[in-house]
Amino acid sequence: MPATTELSRTKERPATRAEQTRNGQVYHPNVDILELPEELLVIADVPGARRDGIDVRFENGTLTIHARIEPRQNDETAYLMREYGVGDFHRSFEVSEWIDAQRISAEIANGVLTLHLPKSEEARPRKIPVRAG
Repeated sequence: MPATTELSRTKERPATRAEQTRNGQVYHPNVDILELPEELLVIADVPGARRDGIDVRFENGTLTIHARIEPRQNDETAYLMREYGVGDFHRSFEVSEWIDAQRISAEIANGVLTLHLPKSEEARPRKIPVRAG
């Protein structure tokens, strides 16, 4: 796989108490990753997440998404039927060194988190001019 498309999910590791921010269910959000000429796009489904509850970090080549979801009801709610599980979203990826970490940006709309991972100048495709001899 070319270096510009190197983005892989980290191996599953059991969460330690130090990593959890609170007790409860944790889900892996569904993610699409698109490679465009100038950047990689990471699109993650995080229904119920609010902007102030999302933490995106890039450290030591690892991109981590953590979205905290507040319960819809309080703990004393008497459900007749309950099928919808509420929990935080968490996912990590190893990111290529060809990403310009200083320019990573994120936005959320309608429960979809979009991360823009710009490629560094060296990784971008470029047209090579051909001169006549």
